Amino acid sequence: MRGTIPISVEQGQRRGFTRWDIIAALLVLGLLVFIGEASRQLLQPLTELQAAPVSLDPMRLPEYAARTTLRMLVALLLSLVFTFTYATLAAKSRRAEKLLVPLLDILQSVPILGFISVTVVFFMSLAPGRVLGAEFAAVFAIFTSQAWNMAFSFYQSLRTVPVELLEASRVFRLSRWMQFWRVEAPFAMPQLIWNMMISMSGSWFFVVASEAISVGNTTVTLPGIGSYIALAITQENLHAVIWAIVAMLIVILLYDQILFRPLVAWADRFRFEQQAGVMPPRSWLLDVLRRSGAVATAMAPLGWLWRRTMRWSRFEPGSRMAAVKRLDSRWLDGLWMVCLLALAAYVVWRVADFVADSISWQEFGRALLLGAVTLGRVIILIAVATVIWLPLGVIIGMRPRLAQFIQPAAQFLAAFPANVLFPIAVSAIVVLKLDPNIWLSPLMILGTQWYILFNVVAGAMSIPSEMRDVGTNLQIRGWLWWRKIAIPAVFPYYVTGAITASGGSWNASIVAEVASWGNTKLQAYGLGAYIAQATEAGDFQRLVLGVAVMSFYVVILNRIFWRPLYWYAERKFRLE
Repeated sequence: MRGTIPISVEQGQRRGFTRWDIIAALLVLGLLVFIGEASRQLLQPLTELQAAPVSLDPMRLPEYAARTTLRMLVALLLSLVFTFTYATLAAKSRRAEKLLVPLLDILQSVPILGFISVTVVFFMSLAPGRVLGAEFAAVFAIFTSQAWNMAFSFYQSLRTVPVELLEASRVFRLSRWMQFWRVEAPFAMPQLIWNMMISMSGSWFFVVASEAISVGNTTVTLPGIGSYIALAITQENLHAVIWAIVAMLIVILLYDQILFRPLVAWADRFRFEQQAGVMPPRSWLLDVLRRSGAVATAMAPLGWLWRRTMRWSRFEPGSRMAAVKRLDSRWLDGLWMVCLLALAAYVVWRVADFVADSISWQEFGRALLLGAVTLGRVIILIAVATVIWLPLGVIIGMRPRLAQFIQPAAQFLAAFPANVLFPIAVSAIVVLKLDPNIWLSPLMILGTQWYILFNVVAGAMSIPSEMRDVGTNLQIRGWLWWRKIAIPAVFPYYVTGAITASGGSWNASIVAEVASWGNTKLQAYGLGAYIAQATEAGDFQRLVLGVAVMSFYVVILNRIFWRPLYWYAERKFRLE
């Protein structure tokens, strides 16, 4: 892995104040203004917020866009913290993995409406009577649409670190802490950043639901692009929908240039190997930060603290490793499994006890049947997305310049909420007299198919150059090249993307199986529509039943199909 040599503090001080320092200062000032404007009304009473409803005036869109973007960025930061702790523990501990990975399967299957319904009272109580409590609930809802994908990606990367890198860390007698930050995290960083992009874009898909917080019979609508789109759909205002799309495009382009393009260029230094003759990705913002002496001076204390932490964490790993192996005994594994089964049984019993008072066996059977219908939709749509995006992802990833061009376009398409297409979908289905059970289904995969594309692109970009050269020298072409080189190289990445795309499709079914445009409402037969109806009616028992059935189907699908496929990819196609 190669690195770039940053400008030292002494160099920055010797050059004096330059134009790069001025640009960096302006960027920092702009960031402070953005945070200040977007968080200005956090402490105002909820009554004042409800007295000033969302307006469809396009002049309000910059303010709404700033508030939505700040929520998404805070959720992204929390998702990173969750990823580096949760996914690392799952990848490093065999006993923890037995609990954390199935739990992650369940968490990604729980709809955002389910999270909001369960947690809204808690978050509102953190700031009683204030907008801040509703903002907490909205950020948490957005967090649930970002964190699971990033955690799966990081977990997969940690489990597939090349053996030679791990052997090198043992040769240099690195501690667990240093091995993680010097070897494993850098190896996982390129794929993690690509999944951060798709998580950020995917959260737009559910932003409409996250900005409408229901407390009892009262709904608190937070100002933002999501609530703007919801109001425009209710009032059948097509011009407002177009203005919202334009605002989304501008926001996506801005955070691509200011956040993700610099991260992609920075993470290129951590690629496992570099392909000769290919220019690394560039970012004007990263160039500004690297050339600014003021930035180097401001970051010097963090650099000193980081070096001290690395130096402090050194130790001889032999005794610690032996202690870990001694603890990894069979009887502890058995005790751990008993605890897991007891916990699972308790959760199932509590859910059954909660819904038993008002839910009959016929209703339970109906929910299972609806879940089977939605399961069929998910399987078909994932298969179609695989056929389309697996080959295209390989082609894009093998051409870095094309990947840099495609990246912002794919982010915008991934961020496109299904709600925005409701006017077209509903009007076309009504005019052409189509079956909603079939033609509403593509809306489920609209925002989740990009998990497959982004992960496959990241996998194709990491194909070692020697593997490409072997294929060229042996003149391997056509289907043989795909079967022996391309598909094995990207297969672990594809499985990670497909798992998150499958879980995301279940979530998207709540939005896609019920589509409305003004007074016209279409509904498909499925579990997503069942959960949406229960939420709208305030029927908490049926909402819990729907969420439980959805979690059941997702876990069964993952246990029977996706997890064995994941383990096969990990063993068969790991870089050795």
